[in-house]
Amino acid sequence: MARKSILTVLMTAAAMPFCVSAQATDLEVTHWWTSGGEAAAVAELAKAFDATGNHWVDGAIAGSGGVARPIMISRITGGDPMGATQFNHGRQAEELVEAGLMRDLTDIAEAGKWKEVVNPPSLLDSCTLDGKIYCVPINIHSQQWLWLNNDVFKKAGLEVPKNWNEFAAAAPKLEEAGIVPLAMGQQPWQTSLAFQVLLVAVAGPDTYNKVYGDKDAELAASDALAPVFEAAVQARDMSKKSNVQNWNDATSMVITGKAAGQIMGDWAQGEFQIAGQTAGKEYTCLPGLGMNEVIQTGGDAFYFPKVDDAAINEAQGVLANVMMSPETQVAFNLKKGSLPVRGDVDLTAANDCMRKGLDILAKGNIIQAPDQMMSADSVQQINDLFVEFFNDPSISAKDVQTRFAAIVADAE
Repeated sequence: MARKSILTVLMTAAAMPFCVSAQATDLEVTHWWTSGGEAAAVAELAKAFDATGNHWVDGAIAGSGGVARPIMISRITGGDPMGATQFNHGRQAEELVEAGLMRDLTDIAEAGKWKEVVNPPSLLDSCTLDGKIYCVPINIHSQQWLWLNNDVFKKAGLEVPKNWNEFAAAAPKLEEAGIVPLAMGQQPWQTSLAFQVLLVAVAGPDTYNKVYGDKDAELAASDALAPVFEAAVQARDMSKKSNVQNWNDATSMVITGKAAGQIMGDWAQGEFQIAGQTAGKEYTCLPGLGMNEVIQTGGDAFYFPKVDDAAINEAQGVLANVMMSPETQVAFNLKKGSLPVRGDVDLTAANDCMRKGLDILAKGNIIQAPDQMMSADSVQQINDLFVEFFNDPSISAKDVQTRFAAIVADAE
């Protein structure tokens, strides 16, 4: 989809139902964006919503989605809903929607012509159940990235790697120089993310789709996938001295030169920006670990719990339109490091890494996130497995492959 001039988009956006509210309403919005870069991005959402005459009441929950989601779900099911809440694209809120606890946004989506502007369409499909739209996709976040500190390699007398194999080969010399080769936090989703990224990089997107999408347990257990699990063992060895918990602490290790690289989603860009670093200068980003360049079209979406309050309902509708507006899409995603869900906005201010992502997206080299293809329970089982694997060197590549294949066989 062609990306028009931002001025053209803003002029044509006037027809969208995006207006100042008749009365100021406080709207609590829960999310798990608490790092420096994330907070800067959230501030753009709050500023845009407050400009409508309403008031964004920030409900940040520290500790990542794995900590925040159970709290959010408990509040909604317990009769204490917030005005809006973040989930990832996919099936995380499926049961809440099926229980009738989430607001139907179809009328707002149709008035705003979301189906015409959201790209790729799978983002809106992930918000749709039984033909009705229940969430606002706000960004495209891809996990498939390796972030590298250029100076660390130069000081160690090494060329900056161009792919995962070169990076892994540089590990011994980095360790000799007192550098942790691979920074990795210990939150469950981080270790699982690293494995998923390695699977796509080493085995390719088609294999990834068959395993996560088709639940092909036979392929998951086959010799063809053995190199993926061997690469996971490499990653475990390279990250054994990375003693941090949070993803942004691991990113900080790379920024400060304590570590050489990190496998992390494009949201890491926000941390580099806050630190005043420039893509292509102080740091390098390798989509697909430099091996299979694809963009994973997962990301974040906002749902609006049903409430019996006319003022809240009106404010929810205003926020939904604000989040999808061209202005907010540009301002938020430039700070977040993600790509906009609208295919019709101009991103001339995009940095080197974002341009790589946009180019891959334009080529159509995309895959869905695990949350879009597997149930939350199945994804959690895989998360738990790789937490154990990365913390227990006695688990061999063959052992973890066997256990992974068993989860895939039972996955929903």
